[in-house]
Order: sequence, then C-alpha cells, then structure tokens
Amino acid sequence: MSYQTLIPTIIIIICSFASLNRHFQILQQNSYFITRYLKWLVKAFSLRAVSSAVLLAFSAVCIRMEYNKLLNIIAVISLLRIAIAYHEHKKSIKKLVFTTRVIRMFSTSAAIEIALFLVSLFTDGMLQLILLTIAVCLAFMPSVLCLLGLVIMLPFDKLLCMWFTFDAKRKLKSVKNLTVIAITGSYGKTSTKYILNRILSEKYNVLMTPESFNTPMGIVKTIREKLTPQTEIFIAEMGAKKSGDIKEICKITNPKYGIITSIGPQHLETFKTLENIIDTKFELVDFCQENAGICFLNGDNQHILEKSENYSPVLYGTNPEFDCFAQNISYDRNGIVFEIKSGDQCVSLHSRLLGAHNALNITAAVTVALHLGVSDRDISYAVSQLIPVDHRLQMKPYINGCILIDDAYNANPAGCLEAVNVLSSFEGMKKIIVTPGLVELGNQEYECNYTLGQKAGEICDIIILVGKKRAIPIANGVKTTDFDTQNLYVADSFATAVKIFSPMCDKNTVILFENDLPDNYLT
Repeated sequence: MSYQTLIPTIIIIICSFASLNRHFQILQQNSYFITRYLKWLVKAFSLRAVSSAVLLAFSAVCIRMEYNKLLNIIAVISLLRIAIAYHEHKKSIKKLVFTTRVIRMFSTSAAIEIALFLVSLFTDGMLQLILLTIAVCLAFMPSVLCLLGLVIMLPFDKLLCMWFTFDAKRKLKSVKNLTVIAITGSYGKTSTKYILNRILSEKYNVLMTPESFNTPMGIVKTIREKLTPQTEIFIAEMGAKKSGDIKEICKITNPKYGIITSIGPQHLETFKTLENIIDTKFELVDFCQENAGICFLNGDNQHILEKSENYSPVLYGTNPEFDCFAQNISYDRNGIVFEIKSGDQCVSLHSRLLGAHNALNITAAVTVALHLGVSDRDISYAVSQLIPVDHRLQMKPYINGCILIDDAYNANPAGCLEAVNVLSSFEGMKKIIVTPGLVELGNQEYECNYTLGQKAGEICDIIILVGKKRAIPIANGVKTTDFDTQNLYVADSFATAVKIFSPMCDKNTVILFENDLPDNYLT
C-alpha cells in the first residue's frame, strides 16, 4: 500500500467518522427510534445531500479513471465535508454522549467502512472501483452507515437490556423493607421528585433517579449502580412517549406509592390524542391499585380530577375539599410563602423556589411526606432549604450583572406561561425572553406557541425567538398585543441570540431562557 492511496483513504474515513458523529447525535436525541430519526433525515435533506449525490454520480462517470486519481479527488472533497461536520459539532446545543450503546453502534459502523476500504485497496480492476464507490457512498451518506450500526447491534442491545432489567429487579427484591415511590406527569415530575427527595431525607435513607433519568434503562441503571441495602425509599421518575411506557416501568420497579403531577398535551406526535396520554399516566394508578398501594393525584388538573372518579386516590391541590391542600399562597422574586392543610394539620412553609406552580409541586411532596410520618418541623425546614433544579426557573447572575432565569428544561405549555409570569414580578427591570418555542404538541403546537407569544408580548420588553420556522406562531401571538415589534428578534441559533441580547444586558435586566430544543428540532 503506497502513500498515494493510504493518505486519501484515511482522509475519506475521517470524513465518514465526522459525519457519523452528527447522525448518531440525532439518533440519540430521538431515543434511538428509527422512525423519528428518519423523520429528521427527511427534514434535514439539503444542498449538501445534493452535492453528495453529484459527487457519487461523478464517481460513476469516472469509473474508468485511474484509481489513485479518483481517490485523490474524493479526498479533497472529503476535507470540505470534515470542515462542515466540525462546524455543525461546534454549534450543536446537545453534543453526542458516547454511552456504551453509542460506542457499540459507532464501532460497528466504523468497522464496516474501514473493511470496505481495506478490501478495495488490496483488489484490482472493476471490483476495486465497485468497493470504492460503496465506501464513498457510505462516507458521504452516513445515514445508511448509522442505520447499519443500529440494526446490526439491535439484537445484542435487546439481550443486554433484558439482562440489566433482570438484574435490577433482583437487586430491588434483595433490599428489605424498601418502599418505591413512582412519579409521573406531563410536567412537574422532575421538580416534585427533587422536592420529595429533600423532604423525605430528613427521616429516611432515600435514593432517587438523577436529573431527568425517566426511561426504563435510565431507572435500571440507577438501581444497579446506586441502590444499597441501606436504602429505605427509592423515588423513580417515570416518563412516557407512548402507551404502555408507564406500565413497563412499573413492572420493573413495583411501586407502592404513585404521584401524578399533571396531564396535558405533551408528546402528541407519538401519543396522537390527549386521551391516550391520560390512559398512559393512569397506568401508574392501575398498577398501584392492583398492588394495594396508594396514588396521590393533583386534583387541580381537570384531566386528572375527572379520571380519578373511577379510583380512590389521595387528592392534593388548592381546593379545601381535597385531602391535602395549599392556601394563602403568595410569591415574588424571593420565592413562595403559603400553608398546607391536611386534616387537623397545618404546615406553614417558605421556599426560595420561583413561581406559583412550585407551590403545587411542594404540596404533592408534602402530602406524601405527611403520609410517611415526616414531622411538620422537618417538612418546614426541608422546604426552606430547597434550591431550584438545574435549568428549571434557576436564578443566577449573568452577563454584565444582569439576572438570568434559566428555565431551559421546561417544555410544557402551562409551565412556560408560568415562567413568563415570574418575569412580571421583577418590577422596574428590563425583561428579555429567549425561546425556541414548544414542540411535540401535535395539532395544538401552533395554538400553544401562539398563546406563549401573547403572554410574552404582554410582559416582556424584548423578545428573541430561536429558529425561523418555529418563530412564526409565537411572533403572530406577539403581534396581537401592544408590544413594539422593533424589539422582536428572530435568530437562527442560540449563539446568534446571545450576540443579540448581550449588548442589552445590565444590572437592571432580567433575562429568561425558556426551553432549549435539541438539534433535531432546529433543522
């Protein structure tokens, strides 16, 4: 093998790997669902895809060209593709995380590509050119290579998941007197989980699923790596994108108690209807009821209240007729002050968390804590020590001394509106919102973003929308208010948005980051 063939081949292989990074990144952000990845692929079809096709056609036309010359031409074009891939990687919002699963698939895809080039280098004539053409096709159309890696490793990944799940169930059973509490909901579940963990930790040894680990494998990973014989309570956050997801996690964790924080139009692209969402969330109630457990339901949510008539849950909210309810709620930029009543008990609380909706999240956690025998004093202390979950109405200093309210992980309609309401409590300050809007709301997506635009137009001084296509419904909502449209900006990326608002920030400015869509939604 000569340097004339080796160096161009290495360049083309690097091009292939660089392009693969982007495709596995999108596949990961779509939870490894092939259909969702293909949907992104169709949207992402662009001039680069056309240029790749032209290159392949050129290769076919030059089929009689000398092998080395053809390889060098392709290598030069590959350098351009490597530069493009690097640029995409730099501007990506959520980078590819090289989990063991990604490494397995990436390695498989890479092995296929390298094998084709190696074989082509040590063959002659037409076979050599055919193998080279196939290798170049995969290098310049990495989606095929990505899918090959996924499909080839799929059986192995399924067997591995089955083993991990079996091991997690075994470990759960091995911990004596363990109480499992499951939390689900369209929104509010992560915040409620952190609040409940903090309160119960005053009395018990508690383990919770970290961050937004709410898939079967995320929960299994937590159990296998962090559950100990000393654990008394395990809090599992349960997410769902299709019917049966909650039931599947319940079979793994076997919860005794369940909490449903809310039900609303989330993931309608996969659920299709709100009724399917309601039925899926209530899979938790069905499971707990069959196992003589108890479910704590947010009665302030109309969907939950109506469905709960067929069950015997513990209801919490702001209605004095509920089993546990919050009253005398007041909030400002310094947090929330309110009381929670349950029977003859009345607990006075103060929290530094922002937003009236957090009073409801705290109420959910307190309702469960009271049921598990945590004292009023311990509850009050724990609530006073609560700090915001990262990227969920998290207030911190920012550029030029301004205040940043980081709500980047909030992706539900009601929560977004509440976040904008929080801005209104900063009287006398310049209010800026930066948002790409809401997704996965099906035919309600336009309406929800339109409403968000109206709310922002009423409260904010400057509005910066990220993503030109997704900005349309929000901008239309803004224009129905008295908002000065000269202060309405549309950026093609978050990096561009930063360049817009940075010069505007000072000590008298509060800026809200509302939602932070991953790359697969910003095509």
